[in-house]
Amino acid sequence: MKGDIKLYGLSSCSHCKSLRNFLMDSDVEFDWTYVDMLVGEERNRTMKELKAVNPSCSFPTLVVEGDVVVGFKKDRVRDLIAAYQRKQ
Repeated sequence: MKGDIKLYGLSSCSHCKSLRNFLMDSDVEFDWTYVDMLVGEERNRTMKELKAVNPSCSFPTLVVEGDVVVGFKKDRVRDLIAAYQRKQ
């Protein structure tokens, strides 16, 4: 279900784009935000959300049903997505 998986990234980050493409190729629904493209209150709210799951606010940050992966760790992401899809 969309919303269970959230990707925080930067539009200029190659790892963020690679992770986004990996998720798209995995045929899983997810929400994603390029934080650097946000302004004002929306950016502040998103940074607060990000800081709650990743205090260092580094990118990419992926949240899958509460599990957090910082960076593009393909094997870990693949395992989380597979477990998520088995539940669906």
